[in-house]
Amino acid sequence: MQEVFVEGGLIRKLWTIEAHAYRDHLLRLDPDSRRSRFGGAVSDEMIRVYTATLKSTDTVIHGFFVDGVMRGAADLRLLSPDEAEAAFSVEKAWQSHGVGSALLERCLLAARNRGVTRLHVCCLSENHRMQQLARKFAAELSFDFGTVIGKVENARPTPLSLMQEIVTDGHSFAAACIDYQSRLMKPPGSGTTTLSTLPPAPPAGTASPTAD
Repeated sequence: MQEVFVEGGLIRKLWTIEAHAYRDHLLRLDPDSRRSRFGGAVSDEMIRVYTATLKSTDTVIHGFFVDGVMRGAADLRLLSPDEAEAAFSVEKAWQSHGVGSALLERCLLAARNRGVTRLHVCCLSENHRMQQLARKFAAELSFDFGTVIGKVENARPTPLSLMQEIVTDGHSFAAACIDYQSRLMKPPGSGTTTLSTLPPAPPAGTASPTAD
């Protein structure tokens, strides 16, 4: 079973209407983390434009949430029927605590169930943390002009893997609702909770929040 709770937070899929949570997370990244995520320096405006163009049909995003705030993300982009690329970002305070591994596991499962047999992970040559993570999942790494490209071979989907994703999504959504309710019950002054932190319920007949 995929992990739901990691380092005091929970991992779940991001719904299309929650693009603002992804945008705010990327804007909070420190300069080094932002450079590692995008392969170079990017402005706040570029991040706003990037997150405004998310397409539900070819993008699956998993978020790591702590107290309703997105602190990490796995961004899976489908390139072709059997290939995809993934990018990861974790805010500095939550780095090196297993969040990246948990996000990559979710990403691989989502890719597998969409027929993706080859996942590409690109990072800068000095991004040793990402390279170590890719090697953990048996990625084949190649170096090209300061960029490292990792290729992870993925298995074909099975009824079991499809059920695993459905069950994990259900557990994650239930955990998010419980987390929201517990924050509502906190005494005044212990923290601010807004309705925007409550994950929206999945539309009727929709099996996946950010991809078909």
